This record gives sequence, structure tokens and C-alpha cells, in this order.
Amino acid sequence: MSKSDSFFSPDQYATVAERIELFYSRFPQGRINTELVARADGEITFKALVYRGADDNLAAATGWASEREGDSDINTVACLENTETSAVGRALANLGFTASSKRPCREEIEKAARVRAALSIRDRTRREGANLQSLANVADDVVEILSKAEQKGFPPERAAILRQRVKEPGLSAARVRKIENAIRTWIRRHEV
Repeated sequence: MSKSDSFFSPDQYATVAERIELFYSRFPQGRINTELVARADGEITFKALVYRGADDNLAAATGWASEREGDSDINTVACLENTETSAVGRALANLGFTASSKRPCREEIEKAARVRAALSIRDRTRREGANLQSLANVADDVVEILSKAEQKGFPPERAAILRQRVKEPGLSAARVRKIENAIRTWIRRHEV
């Protein structure tokens, strides 16, 4: 699966539980050890070590995972457990237990999808905020221009209606600019 693909089919990816089952069916005396490496500022990091035999001193594979508390439903409720599971999945994948044609486990792909969604929401919110600020700036310009137009004889009742209109939610920036241009044109025509 490409990193930019938005399509995710869970059936194409093995869960960590499936990898663990494969591991113990091949190495019944094996063991999986996990270690909480860090837990600070809402970030949790785990390391997992996988041993093929009960007496092995050196791990056959390791895996690392890091998650942020609250970045998803699961990480709001069980971030510690989810991070540990991800580390185990990475260690087992490093040992060759993928249980599917795809190396990442289902949990890793779901995490990537959550991160992409969060970034998309953050970017959209940032763009909308910038657009709202731009619209507010244009509306303020129109209010200022209306004051100048009134000094030159623009009807006060009409100015009050336009002031109200440019401050209404939902009015597009293009429409506000059109009003601004019309007022500027009126001012130019009435300059003496």
C-alpha cells in the first residue's frame, strides 16, 4: 500500500494477535518481552524483544513503537496497551512474521490513517481560519470605506444595511469584495 493511498482494506493486513499466534506455533518455547522506554508529555514509547527459545540470551528481533495519548479513540482509552501491542507487532514483523503479503500490521496502517486524518483536519482548520481572517479583514475595510462614502453623501440607511450585510456569517469573500468595489466606484463618481 502506498503511503499516500487513502484506501485501506483490513483484510489485507494481519493483526498483531495473528502474528503472535504464528510465532508461538513455530516457537512454542519462545517468549516476547516488552519494555516501557518512555512516558512523557503524552508520548509513550515501547520496545519489544522476541526470543525464539526460553533460554535465549539475545533477542532474535526487536521492535519499537511510539504513540501519543489522545490522538485517537483507542489512544484516549488504552494508549499504553496500544503502544505495547504495536511494538510487539514490529518485532514479530522484523522476525518475518507478517501473516500476510503486507509487512505492516493492521494496527500500524490504522495508525497511519488516523494521523493522516488528523493532519487533514488540522490543515483544513488552519485554511478555514485563514479564510475567516481574510474575510474579517475585507469586511473591516468595507465598513471603513462606507464611513468615507457617507461623508461624501452616501445614504446612511443604505450604509447601515451594507455594514450589517458584510458582517453576516456565510457571506463569501468574493461577495464582500464586490460590495467593496461598488462602494469605491460610488466614491470615485461622487468626488468633487
